[in-house]
Amino acid sequence: MGVVNAAIWFGAAIFFTLGIGPAIFSNEMRQVFGENAFPYYSGAVALVLLKRYFILQYICGAVAWLHLFGEWLYLGRLPTRFALGLLIVLVGLGLLGGVWLQPKMKNLRQTMYFGASPAQREAARHAFGAWHGASMAGNLVIIAGLLVYLLRVSRPGEVGRYNTFTKFRG
Repeated sequence: MGVVNAAIWFGAAIFFTLGIGPAIFSNEMRQVFGENAFPYYSGAVALVLLKRYFILQYICGAVAWLHLFGEWLYLGRLPTRFALGLLIVLVGLGLLGGVWLQPKMKNLRQTMYFGASPAQREAARHAFGAWHGASMAGNLVIIAGLLVYLLRVSRPGEVGRYNTFTKFRG
């Protein structure tokens, strides 16, 4: 279960970053929406898909925590500091992105297009760009962490409590 969850989580992050994101802002989408409407509608589509992506991250993070707890409970494998720290960072960044950063960027985007003054719209555009860069950097950290997590859960585990008799041979 842990390997399947990690593979889905990692695969979704790669697919969203390298497939969905570039497609939303591609020339093909520019042709679909038209030159004038493209920036507004492509961003709106991205927000809808990001919301679903973060929900998937929350689910995969919860399954990862349950898996780690299950390994401890049923196999007697205490989680290492590294495993705990990795999951805290991965789930924490996912929560930070979905609960705090995405709504902040949604509001900035709204101001970019419908702000009261040109100065307000320009300030929102500048802030949005900075937060978008931070978001992309965080996403790369998540992808790297998910690769490490996938490698961790896919390797054979250490000896657990149900096969400890092999430790005391001759």
